[in-house]
Amino acid sequence: MSAQPGTARNVDTLVIGAGQAGLALSYWLTHHGVEHVLLERRGTLGGAWLDRWDSFYLNTPNFGLSLPGLPYEGQDPDGFLPRDAAVEFFRKYGARIAAPVRLETAVTRVARDGTGFTVETDQGEWSARNVVLANGAFQRPRIPAAAREIPRQVLQLHSHDYRNPQQLPAGAVLVVGTGQSGGQITEDLMAAGREVHLSVSMCPEAPRRYRGQDVFHWILEVSLHGPEYGINGLMVDHLPSPAARFACNPLLSGNDGGHSIHLRELGRRGVQLHGHLETADGDGGLRFTDDLPERLAMVEAGFGQRLKVLADAYIAAAGINAPEPEAPPPDGWLPAASGSRLNLADADITSIIWATGYRLDNSILDMPVLDEWDYPRHTRGVTEIPGLYAVGLPWLTRHASATLPGVGPDAEFIAEHIAGGRAAG
Repeated sequence: MSAQPGTARNVDTLVIGAGQAGLALSYWLTHHGVEHVLLERRGTLGGAWLDRWDSFYLNTPNFGLSLPGLPYEGQDPDGFLPRDAAVEFFRKYGARIAAPVRLETAVTRVARDGTGFTVETDQGEWSARNVVLANGAFQRPRIPAAAREIPRQVLQLHSHDYRNPQQLPAGAVLVVGTGQSGGQITEDLMAAGREVHLSVSMCPEAPRRYRGQDVFHWILEVSLHGPEYGINGLMVDHLPSPAARFACNPLLSGNDGGHSIHLRELGRRGVQLHGHLETADGDGGLRFTDDLPERLAMVEAGFGQRLKVLADAYIAAAGINAPEPEAPPPDGWLPAASGSRLNLADADITSIIWATGYRLDNSILDMPVLDEWDYPRHTRGVTEIPGLYAVGLPWLTRHASATLPGVGPDAEFIAEHIAGGRAAG
């Protein structure tokens, strides 16, 4: 599956990316007899999981390790895979389905060419009737403008490049962002005995287990089967705005058998909590929003306002015999002091980890098909440009579209569309 420098080929369908979305699509394209090739910029299979830190565990329980033709059949459905085992899972799946992957092949430009496309790569040029974007949601690290004003002697890393506490200089660490990466990296640093400051964002907390199941079970059920019962809150057409496609996932961890992460509990254990980071002044002075109590309350209320409501409605509509919900115990803990200003040198902060997510980057597309968020304009993954498709993006059709068990149905639909167009042609 290695790339051949200088190769120029014609192929019916080119798939850009060989992560979970590209591999799922490859399975279905093979099923329909569609000639295709997957172009992968990395030197090995494993997708974005290769970019996670050393102690990372998947947040999806093992029962969600399901790709087309490979349902989970293991003995630990409620367990969680460590990073390296997850990477090996994708490598074995690629070999099992004999995915035609060209590794170490980065796509640099995609342009229309008559009835098809010209695809330029660092290993030569391709001509294809169809092109599928399967290059994922973790494309370009998002780093706030304040990073430019941080003193040069302070090490800055995006979570994309963080691997372990040992790569950081001695001293305290500021983690900016409390999505899943920010919460889990904070715990990783605490386990190493590091002093941590944490800038709190608005990602909701959630219970790891709810009404007798891992919360991901209910998210998946509502995403895939909710519409059968008239519960459409996790379908893309019911999002409040296009920007909501990029909202962060609930604050959870797959480490230590899976657990919730509660910001107040982190504070009780010694993490210095701050509001949202607004500005840096260039001399090591940082300014945060002065709203930590309100921010913590909103973070804690997020699950009850949306996912809990949908899960409860689904359980009732489907007639599922599930335990009654348990209200979390009230927790009014607040730090003794949470001022809006902090000086990096005074706090001995020598490194900052930006756990601030990613932006889409589809700049390889030399055609007008992207919206203001760099998201392809599409219907069920079929874009406005005939022959150009997308799969594996967040909220492509539903909340679960970018998850392991959720990517398969979208990939199947797109493969059928491609096969049908080929037959019609």
